[in-house]
Amino acid sequence: MPRNLSAWIDLSIHLFIMLMLIGILSCYNHYIAAIAFVIWLCLVLFAKERCHDRSRRFERYCRNVVRNLNEMMNYAIEDLPQGIIIVNEAGRIQWCNERLAEYVGEKPEQDTDIKDIWPSIIIGPVWGTTGEYVFAHEEHYYQVRYRPVPVPPHQDLLMALYVQDITGFETLRSSYKLSRTVLAYIQIDNYDEVIQGLDEAARTALLLAVNQQLDAWMKNLGGFMRRVSDDLYVVILERKALDKAIAARFDILDKVRQLHSTNRLPVTLSMGVAVADCQSMADLGTQAQAGLDLALGRGGDQVAVQIGGKTQFFGGRAKAVEKHTRVKARVVAHAIREIMDGADAVYVMGHHNEDFDCFGASMGVAKMARQLGKPVHIVLSDMNEGIGKFADILKDKEEFQNIIVRADDLVNMTALNPVLVVVDTHIPHLVADPSLLERIHRVIVIDHHRRSEHFIKNPLLVYIEPASSSSSELVTELLMYFSDNLVLSRIEATALYSGIVVDTKNFAVQTGVRTFDAAAYLRRSGADPVMVRHLFRTDYETTVALAKAEARSEFYDGGLIISTCPELISNSQVIAAQVADSLLRIENVRMSIVVFQLTEDTVGISARSTGELNVQVIMEAFGGGGHQNVAGAQVKGGNVEDIKKKAIEIAQKYIEEYDQDESNLTAGR
Repeated sequence: MPRNLSAWIDLSIHLFIMLMLIGILSCYNHYIAAIAFVIWLCLVLFAKERCHDRSRRFERYCRNVVRNLNEMMNYAIEDLPQGIIIVNEAGRIQWCNERLAEYVGEKPEQDTDIKDIWPSIIIGPVWGTTGEYVFAHEEHYYQVRYRPVPVPPHQDLLMALYVQDITGFETLRSSYKLSRTVLAYIQIDNYDEVIQGLDEAARTALLLAVNQQLDAWMKNLGGFMRRVSDDLYVVILERKALDKAIAARFDILDKVRQLHSTNRLPVTLSMGVAVADCQSMADLGTQAQAGLDLALGRGGDQVAVQIGGKTQFFGGRAKAVEKHTRVKARVVAHAIREIMDGADAVYVMGHHNEDFDCFGASMGVAKMARQLGKPVHIVLSDMNEGIGKFADILKDKEEFQNIIVRADDLVNMTALNPVLVVVDTHIPHLVADPSLLERIHRVIVIDHHRRSEHFIKNPLLVYIEPASSSSSELVTELLMYFSDNLVLSRIEATALYSGIVVDTKNFAVQTGVRTFDAAAYLRRSGADPVMVRHLFRTDYETTVALAKAEARSEFYDGGLIISTCPELISNSQVIAAQVADSLLRIENVRMSIVVFQLTEDTVGISARSTGELNVQVIMEAFGGGGHQNVAGAQVKGGNVEDIKKKAIEIAQKYIEEYDQDESNLTAGR
């Protein structure tokens, strides 16, 4: 059926048919046909007039609709509850609606730079794309939705910005965030050492002083605190109180550290802090406890704050306190013996690119397994030039045949119940063979480095003592309690002794009473200092490389000295460590950093400190870790010069903050 805006065509068809019928009628009766024709003419005139009138009415209706629609569109655009701005690529306003005047006070003129109105608004980075973001200006928050404006070809592109004031929503969200629950565990991490030898009055006075400092800190933050044991406190805060403590960098650590007992030992605190997000209160408590364990594993005197799945560390300036008793070493030794008794094979693995401490500790653990008659293998990485001399010595010893293997040799491992002992590291991606961690689920960790955020998952036993000089010292103490009839061979004792000598810089750094006890035990077992000196001898090329690296060193304010080894040479990691140690002997140097080319696609960093500064914190910024005085990192795909600049920036910022905090404390803060 025809569908038209006018009915004239339809009527014409009807009228034509009627006219044909009148013509037929005229053949029979002219009189009646004439009357019908007159009536037909009247109908034609009426129909034509009606069609014209209908057309006029429809045209008037269309004009009214178009006029009203334009008025409604203009009203909607001008009075929408959000500002609309059209800008060009230079960020200049081409058009805006009236709502914008309510946001900025007056309607801006055309070609005004939008940055003059809102300096925080973003144009360049989002140009030509679609999306949204929020920016703040003068205590107001604005949401911006941006879209490209379709324009004809060969014309400059424009962007439409739809801006809405969401201050109320953002204020509510901020209030909600700041009111979230924060759970914290606070522990006096050297409680036993501090109160040792004190009478009841002195002990009570010291604990009272600690409690007063903590109570004053809690009142300032508006939190709730309860002591659950002699050395452990539980704290509940709001997020805004935590932000206040973070802004002050947890100065309570410094205030408590000023408290000394009569034995002159400072009191240090460790904290594990967790912020509520979507987890249950039980999960929140678990996270806070894990944070406390992490802070203690890193040596204490610090705070581990878990926010949004990430961990931040504060403090960590005091040296880890050496334990004067070996109770824990005896308990751990017996636990390791039980685990090895139930295994049918023992594998020992250290970090990638093993050093003498890593290898010496591995030899000590291997001795434990051999003492029990268990098959044992030391797994070495594909890069271990530093211990090449010692590996060559073992090849000539029949008792150590086949004890050293590579990762590729373990593809067809047949042990049904193996145990893996990881020494001198606890970071999964730094071990000699990370795939072995996935294949062997019973893992023991023995390390002396401060605990990192990254840790081997679900270890069976963990023995970490940051106060210890080396992993070789820890393993030596374990050997003392492992078995009454255990006797070290000359090679094994020398391997452990060399590890201690390397990490203590010939008994000059991080050396305690237990270090010399371990060394004395090894000397009685036949450790040969002459062999150790032979192992540490360097060739001519290495000596030249050391001299070049020292000559490249640059000294910066604050006691920082940094050097580079850009050439890809063998033993680069050992050379960098020796350079860092050598630079530390220069007058007024507090921290030394050496950046070197480890492999073609990896840059290594070796850092040393006199003990005043914590280089582990700096190396963690590069994904590494280590000890307060000795730390390192490896950066994949990096450039030596770029990493050097970043290391200088981070180290100088850390030194500046440290010196500023120390001056505040000295002034009686």
